[in-house]
Amino acid sequence: MKLTFLGTGTSMGVPVIGCQCPVCQSTNLKDKRLRTSVLIQTNGNNFLIDTTPDFREQMLRHPIQHLTAILFTHEHRDHVAGLDDVRAFNFILKQNVHVYAEDRVIKNLKQVFPYIFAEKKYPGVPELTVHSISTNKFSINGTTITPIRAMHHKLSVLGFRFGNISYITDANFISDEEKQKIKGSQILILNALRQEEHISHFTLQQAINLVQELEIPKAYFTHISHQMGKHTTVEKLLPPNIHLAYDGLEITLSN
Repeated sequence: MKLTFLGTGTSMGVPVIGCQCPVCQSTNLKDKRLRTSVLIQTNGNNFLIDTTPDFREQMLRHPIQHLTAILFTHEHRDHVAGLDDVRAFNFILKQNVHVYAEDRVIKNLKQVFPYIFAEKKYPGVPELTVHSISTNKFSINGTTITPIRAMHHKLSVLGFRFGNISYITDANFISDEEKQKIKGSQILILNALRQEEHISHFTLQQAINLVQELEIPKAYFTHISHQMGKHTTVEKLLPPNIHLAYDGLEITLSN
């Protein structure tokens, strides 16, 4: 199983438009962050989590020839805005793209992209096969996926566990019951927005505390804002088994 970080930035990305802070002005490529998304490749399948506004650029940066399925964590624009560009895979593969999301998220997608779901479609719009999911386990092409409920302030979102990798973004609370789904993971990918308190995201220290509470051997933090600080500076603050993720980082793990 291989996981690729397609983007590791928060909703505005890094650098932020017009910002003159040291992070946004950094020349270190690890400080250049597209919006948060990952690709998980296992048993010949390509599973994409979220279609960000940078989806097209992310697909061009990596030699992705097909998508088995797209899984949505929630409906915020920095996680769904790139959906229109999946039509390129329709043209290449001559088949629908499979999308998995909660009913609330599906309803929102239909409101944001009405032309995709119209009864009479304009030629060339994305062709999707939509699957409703909840917090119950489900399988795609023999790969079992465990949804993990988390809270993004007052909005419920989903994380996902693939084998021994658990992925949670845009969260600041996970119940004890849902934490049990994460326990035993070899790798946890978790959002850590910045070092200061935030209403809807884990801070750096809160994310560290959760990794240590769950006794996860290795963790990577994502959905990082320019307020976090420079990559090289923050890395020095972290325990040896925890790292800031960066765009293009690949991790490999046995299933």
